[in-house]
Amino acid sequence: MHQKTLERWQHDHDYGLTNSHGEKRTTQVLVLTALTMVVEIVAGSMFNSMALLADGWHMGTHVAAFMIAIFAYRYGRKHANNPTFSFGTGKVSVLGGFASAVVLAAVALVMVFESLHRFFEPQEIYFNQAIVVAIIGLLINVISAFILKDHHHHGDHSHHHHDHNLKAAYMHVLADALTSVLAIIALFSGKYFGWNWLDPIMGIVGAVVILRWSYLLIKETSPILLDNNIEEEQKLAIIAKIENDADNRISDFHAWKVGANHYAAIISIVTHFPKQREHYVELIKTFDQLTHITIEVIPCPNDAAPNTKSV
Repeated sequence: MHQKTLERWQHDHDYGLTNSHGEKRTTQVLVLTALTMVVEIVAGSMFNSMALLADGWHMGTHVAAFMIAIFAYRYGRKHANNPTFSFGTGKVSVLGGFASAVVLAAVALVMVFESLHRFFEPQEIYFNQAIVVAIIGLLINVISAFILKDHHHHGDHSHHHHDHNLKAAYMHVLADALTSVLAIIALFSGKYFGWNWLDPIMGIVGAVVILRWSYLLIKETSPILLDNNIEEEQKLAIIAKIENDADNRISDFHAWKVGANHYAAIISIVTHFPKQREHYVELIKTFDQLTHITIEVIPCPNDAAPNTKSV
């Protein structure tokens, strides 16, 4: 019976990020990285450089990570308004970032094991050829970093700095640049000082740094995927805002991320003086990250004081 006016009470559930420039630039970096990966793996095998091989394998995992990132962009865009997803596809980019972080960790572990093997069983390294390939790899890394950097740092700050997909791609490129630099240092040290042992050592150093980056990205994305509650400070501020109005008491409170920059909230309010939902939404309108708010108003019986402890 309210068919014509129902839209005014319905929520928009599209909490995904529309970052077409980020998708385009990630695709460009994917092509560059794939070409460099093939060259470095072939050259590392031919010239017996573990540092160069590690860089090539690392690039191979980044190719997989960039493919994950592009898939996440396209899947999120395609299913943005699909009712199958209760809160839209806002977490698809977060999932892409998490998957990329896992890939980073896996390649770092492979680098450690192979470097240890090469440390105890050293092989002859063809330094001149390996150095040339490593420098080319570094140049590709620098170009890729600049391609992604523009939108990672200078895009629409209200959205793109929360694009975990793009952040993961950028971190993969930085990790590539790091392993290239370490490979070059190891190769020059081996050529001019005879420090061949530095080649596998640099592989281990690069792996440790990459593991740390992976850990930080997993730490950032996993709470969102697991529906962690909003930060305690913000939660208490929202509760205080509502409870300072009339005799309201919060009996139940949940707020969790449904996208990179959007929160949903369910708030149960016990009060002697119940008001319309809009009144309570107005109270917390300054918390603009709450984009999907469900409020339950529970009238308190006249013989009971609304002294329920806030949770």
